[in-house]
Amino acid sequence: MIEIHDLTKVFENKKKGSVSYKEAIKGINFICNPGEIFGLLGPNGAGKTTTLRCISTLIKPTSGSITVNGYDSIKDDRKVRSIIGFLTSDMKLDGFFTPDYMMDYFGRLNKMTPKDIAERKEVLIKELHMEEFRYKKIDKLSTGMKQKTSIAISLIHNPDIIIFDEPTNGLDVVTAKNVTDFLKKYANEGKTVLISTHIMSVAEHICDKLGILIEGLIKELGSLDEIVKRNKTDNLEDVFFRYLEVQDV
Repeated sequence: MIEIHDLTKVFENKKKGSVSYKEAIKGINFICNPGEIFGLLGPNGAGKTTTLRCISTLIKPTSGSITVNGYDSIKDDRKVRSIIGFLTSDMKLDGFFTPDYMMDYFGRLNKMTPKDIAERKEVLIKELHMEEFRYKKIDKLSTGMKQKTSIAISLIHNPDIIIFDEPTNGLDVVTAKNVTDFLKKYANEGKTVLISTHIMSVAEHICDKLGILIEGLIKELGSLDEIVKRNKTDNLEDVFFRYLEVQDV
């Protein structure tokens, strides 16, 4: 379970002797429960990635609290990192190595035994359909193959908490469906799955609960049915663009 209470994040920008501040997250609250996929839906720059980085302990929040399976993200940051699998668009894969090698490497980083790494690799390779390219160098792989490799190394230690930042961004239709089916499978197994996305169809088709994030604020929170009914419409796109129109006024 991920619990977010009054989370804020302010970035300080020092430039030419002056200091400016940007409040990227403005006191948001939500809970992501085991067995469900929670989606943060918002345009670029809304604060989605900042939120996920705070949860994943990559950056510290300015105020508020984050607990992951009962562990505080600041006081228990090492424990939090050990139980999450975080996929970020900033992940850089060394083109010289193969997916198989990278899974071994990250398995060792997560203090897995050789036996556990070998068994887990076979599961992920089958689930993500990586058989044909597991031994190819990463710089020879397509965008979809690289994304699958990033997913595999993020989840090599079989974490209870899965946090994916824009997991289908830039993928073809077939690979995107493969990734979303993969996430649904893990949620059905009782894992906690949190994703960010700006793609409406992804939010509608796989998320059990949604938070619409606009300029650092959650404007809507609930299931797809709850959100559309509350806004007296029949589709999420109408709700989303209403908030964008207000933002642009």
